[in-house]
Amino acid sequence: MPPTPRYISSHFEPHTTQASSSKTSSSGYGSSNDVKKAISELSSSLEHGQVDTDPDNLRTFGSSENSYHPASPHAVIVRPKSTDDVVKVVNISRKYRVPITAYSGATSLEGHFSGFPTGSICLDMSGMDQILHINEADSDLICQSGTRWEDVNQTLAQKGIPLFFPLDPGPGATIGGMIGTGCSGTNAVRYGTAKAEWFLNVTAVLPNGEVIKTRRRARKSSAGFDTTKLFIGAEGTLGIITEVTLRLAPLLPTKVAMAQFPDVHHAVSAVQEILNSPYGAHIQCVELLDDNMMSAINAAGLVDKPFPTEDTLFFKIQGDDAGVRLTSDVVKQIVRRHGGSKFAFAATDRAAEEMWENRKYALMSSLAAHPGSRCWTTDVCVPVSRLPQLVYETKEDLKQAALRSTIVGHVGDGNFHALILFDNDDELDAVSAAVHRLVHRAIALDGTCTGEHGVGVGKKEYLVDELGEGTVELMRSIKKAIDPLNLFNPGKLYPDDSSKDSKSH
Repeated sequence: MPPTPRYISSHFEPHTTQASSSKTSSSGYGSSNDVKKAISELSSSLEHGQVDTDPDNLRTFGSSENSYHPASPHAVIVRPKSTDDVVKVVNISRKYRVPITAYSGATSLEGHFSGFPTGSICLDMSGMDQILHINEADSDLICQSGTRWEDVNQTLAQKGIPLFFPLDPGPGATIGGMIGTGCSGTNAVRYGTAKAEWFLNVTAVLPNGEVIKTRRRARKSSAGFDTTKLFIGAEGTLGIITEVTLRLAPLLPTKVAMAQFPDVHHAVSAVQEILNSPYGAHIQCVELLDDNMMSAINAAGLVDKPFPTEDTLFFKIQGDDAGVRLTSDVVKQIVRRHGGSKFAFAATDRAAEEMWENRKYALMSSLAAHPGSRCWTTDVCVPVSRLPQLVYETKEDLKQAALRSTIVGHVGDGNFHALILFDNDDELDAVSAAVHRLVHRAIALDGTCTGEHGVGVGKKEYLVDELGEGTVELMRSIKKAIDPLNLFNPGKLYPDDSSKDSKSH
């Protein structure tokens, strides 16, 4: 069994820790000399190889080639091996007023793990990737936060345990990062998102160095408000997650199918009727790929047989043979009623795997179909009935702006991604403007600036419009209470407030 976290006093004493004797910068963070002292103390407090100051690594870990937001290199990378290591790093961070940013899978797209200009500690959690205990009888699993979701499911499969973790964001995402961004993925139409009940508890290191565990392992609890969810979507600004208990779901037989439609409106209308039917619960996933995306998959050369280049729905249907058969009959009828054609199952398990893999690797296919191009991946979500309008208006907007794009969407829950391609900085400016218009279009349709990618740097400017000043101020108040020195991932999530920055340090 994993060790129980240490519980210490619940009050915060951020100012009682010895501060650096050097003068802090005007931002309230440590001076360049403080950063050097912090690095020296990190090196002496941890094992050889855990502290990295290689300039190339500092740049790589401070930015993403798939993110187009302001970024800075970190001052140092630290690779903890345990919760105790994380506590040491956090205490040194606080002592010298050096910001700290958690890093793991590096798959996020909104600048979540970029460095801070005054010098920051990158806490690379990817080495804390152990599955600590599987409770098969209780359908849960305890792991470290650097564990990748694919590795969780692969381990369960290798052990012959008929359970799986249903949240499935991009390949390579880790559990800690998934918690930070409030992720979901293709399975959300049936299993929901990170903000459902898939994380039973978390162990976290707070900015004052305290280690907490948010709740016990029981499947439900009415003991106080849900502190686990406080960390879901907080993007590493409130605590560093080190261990997590995951809830698991039964692994059910699954069939994969696809159907083509004359346009997005017909496809979405069909999905709404399917999900509202008595057999809607058997639909595990339903994904939209537009005609441009289907063309890109074919052009990328990653499929044995080309797909039809029409707006297409991909389905996963779960259940026993009888349930799948009845659901399929209903889906076929509804697809036909809404102008769909060619509804067909994958002929073999290998074909099904290939079909779904092409959906999951949409970004790679889009880039492979346009060699030399780069891609800005958007992420908005609207009520499902508004999705056809959003997709139509966005495609028209991109066409008028002479921008190339492909579209994929979790059509069952209204989440929509436009993958906008560009070749140079001039085109990048046009892409940025198109993304801005898209976000405001989604919010105007009673939607959100981000369905699953999170806020980071790229989306924080939209939060007041979406949530209102009162809600945003509540978020800021929680942040101030837990992290009064603003050391955990500063510059992310919370909209900029110049009056705050001058008073809080």
